[in-house]
Amino acid sequence: MSEHGKAAPGSDPSDGQSSRLRPPYKSVLDLIGQTPVVELTKFDTGKCRLFIKLESQNPGGSIKDRIALSMIAAAEREGKLKRGGTIVEATAGNTGLGLAQVGIPKGYRIVLVVPDKMSREKIQHLRALGAEVRMTRSDVGKGHPEYYQDMAEKIAAEVPGAFYANQFANPANPLAHETTTGPEIFSQLDGNVDAVVVGVGSGGTLTGLGRYFAQVSPKTEMVLADPVGSVLAPLIKTGKMEEAGSWTVEGIGEDFVPPNADLSLVRKAYSITDKQSMLAVRDLLSREGILAGSSSGTLLSAALRYCREQTAPKRVVTFVCDSGNKYLSKVFDDFWLAEQGLAEHEQHGDLRDLVMRSHRTGDTVYVGPDESLLNAYGRMRRSDVSQLPVLEDGKLIGIVDESDILAKVDGPYDGRWERFNGPVRTAMTSNLHTLQASQTLDALLPVFDRNEVAIIFDGDEFVGLITRIDLINHLRRAR
Repeated sequence: MSEHGKAAPGSDPSDGQSSRLRPPYKSVLDLIGQTPVVELTKFDTGKCRLFIKLESQNPGGSIKDRIALSMIAAAEREGKLKRGGTIVEATAGNTGLGLAQVGIPKGYRIVLVVPDKMSREKIQHLRALGAEVRMTRSDVGKGHPEYYQDMAEKIAAEVPGAFYANQFANPANPLAHETTTGPEIFSQLDGNVDAVVVGVGSGGTLTGLGRYFAQVSPKTEMVLADPVGSVLAPLIKTGKMEEAGSWTVEGIGEDFVPPNADLSLVRKAYSITDKQSMLAVRDLLSREGILAGSSSGTLLSAALRYCREQTAPKRVVTFVCDSGNKYLSKVFDDFWLAEQGLAEHEQHGDLRDLVMRSHRTGDTVYVGPDESLLNAYGRMRRSDVSQLPVLEDGKLIGIVDESDILAKVDGPYDGRWERFNGPVRTAMTSNLHTLQASQTLDALLPVFDRNEVAIIFDGDEFVGLITRIDLINHLRRAR
């Protein structure tokens, strides 16, 4: 057995030692690697068979556990990381989770610089592990002082004895995939692999697997799945470096070519839109029961395109890069998708297009007039809204917002809980100004100038509310 009790690269992962019913492991780190492969049978794969390797089964929930283990071990061997030292990294979340998963039990301090577009679940997971998280801007590129990689490098230079993991250039990153991920796939697919579909975040997966399969299976094609807006797929297709755009998918796609990314290994590249990625990963859950993250949707979408283009049968493998549990507030939230313009949404050309939570479809979050103010407050917090319609027998009779609740419960400590338990009808605003759904956007501005929320009716029927944020989101999407 190799370090951490795993089978040596190239060994048979189907033997008794790697059975899921084997005796207890000594450490959760022994669970890194040897992830299962599942064949996808509920998708149209043309003449091909499509397999997906569940890297979400690593203890940190992603493929990045492999490189975290590899980079920390290499740094220890080379004397770059001393007992009680600090590990600093720029990460979209998963490499940071892997570093914390491996490093914190060893006594290292973990400082991570994370772009602000990352999901809240990742951030909460990192902080729960004990990592220090520094949030920075996701709308700036290399050379800007708030770019996440530049900021991490600066922090590492300022902290005595700190080790900057630098997954983008650390050779232990691709080595992890060359010595573990590649041999596992080759063994699991009986040495018959025609194509591997990967994304590029740091480039380690592409380069490590590309090097391995070039040695053991020259027929195996490396296929790149890249978000629209990333510079990598256009560079492969045209040989020209384009200006980077923006994308919502987390963890893959770049505005530069990472030193670890050997793009010469790529035989074919696909640019995948955010919408295609989100739909694909949601289909993966509803059809196959596999809960995966947003980058897995990009890989799946590209893999399906590749499979459907083939005129001869091929065996294709891609990855569940991480668990969808980290994206429940984003990819698997219908309202978030609608706000991002990534959901199928019927357009009417009037104010109905701005109502995110329609009463007609049962999506409105509301409160009854006899419910307590504490109930109303809790519902606002859970739904991340600042106001609630007050409905009685299905009819709108008022609006209650944060300021209404605060005005009612503020005061001496004595009696405060009685005030919180008072009915909503004592705090709500019942003098309502309404708009008709057929009106245009111009009708919203006077409402917002009065610091009110827009209440939308279609005739006598309550449709929903429109806030300033809803209008901003609508204007942002209308490009």
